[in-house]
Amino acid sequence: MTPPSETPTVHGIEFRDVSKRYGSSPDAPLVVDHISFSVPRGTLTTILGPSGCGKTTTLRLIAGLESPTSGRIFIDGQDVTPLGPEQRNVSLVFQNYALFPHMNVIDNVVYGLHLSGLGKQQVRDKARAMLDTVGLHGLDQRRPHELSGGQQQRVALARALALEPAVLLFDEPLSNLDARLRRAMREEIRALQQRLKLTVAYVTHDQSEALAVSDQIVVMDRGAIAQSGAPSALYEQPTSEFVAGFMGEAMLFAAHNHAPSLGSTADTGYAQLGPLRVPSPAALPTGPVKIAVRPEAWVIGPATSAGLAARVIRCTYLGSVMEYTFASALGAIFVVSPLVELPLDVGAPVSLTLADHGVSVVAG
Repeated sequence: MTPPSETPTVHGIEFRDVSKRYGSSPDAPLVVDHISFSVPRGTLTTILGPSGCGKTTTLRLIAGLESPTSGRIFIDGQDVTPLGPEQRNVSLVFQNYALFPHMNVIDNVVYGLHLSGLGKQQVRDKARAMLDTVGLHGLDQRRPHELSGGQQQRVALARALALEPAVLLFDEPLSNLDARLRRAMREEIRALQQRLKLTVAYVTHDQSEALAVSDQIVVMDRGAIAQSGAPSALYEQPTSEFVAGFMGEAMLFAAHNHAPSLGSTADTGYAQLGPLRVPSPAALPTGPVKIAVRPEAWVIGPATSAGLAARVIRCTYLGSVMEYTFASALGAIFVVSPLVELPLDVGAPVSLTLADHGVSVVAG
């Protein structure tokens, strides 16, 4: 008997060195380039990246709508690489919801259950239960055109949940909704995922959406994984210039890194940003680097000899924050400040320092 400590971890989804190229030519470019990652059961992983990075192809590989050129895909510990979509126990919620316009709400939800082996009444009871779960009680007789965008999204979600999939997949599910409804729906999707302990892979290009819903984010760039980890880690500790720039707004400054000296017990080096010294990872070698600074990481203080001397050249009041552009020896610097009750005038001299968050040193 295998001791509990040696029991292998079974993930909801696991990619092992998966690649995908379109076309039979070995010279055809890889759309997905030897990627490996896992989605623990009962968690939500967002696959994030710009258009053309391979994220939608990755989702289609999970669903079985595409076959990998190489590598293996596992769902709940089973190797599903050779299996088609109908054999994988996954449900996909499409960007355009894919509802049947001639069917009412409950018939749309029932549609996928016809092959479940349940009786007709059991099927309808289950469909109504799913509609209740997503907050659509009493709307079962309406047609899709009689629903709001958010309600249509819920119908698509109820239809997917009714199949009791091992894995639920979302392909840009909120892109057709306005900003306020997007915020509400992402909160509902996250709450539902946590309450039902669903295993979810979620594709989006929207960084704020990814930060809001995810247990883990996989950032893709040109078919490869640029970085993966918890949302806070990717935002606060990006490991590359691409991730630093893509995960929210950041300014990148050229700098020189000083690694800890040989035999030193220091656990960090430092990079110099004008008069400011920024801690850097000990593993980063001495040489050129980039320092990524989030707009909220700058601390505005009175003009003194300490810090980076700067002068206000533009200010904008946005209600909850002030946005400033400062002229400095490092060039123009964009800063977001919560101090709306004490706005600075254009031309005002200040000293800028850095907080201990929102600043990272990455390879140049």
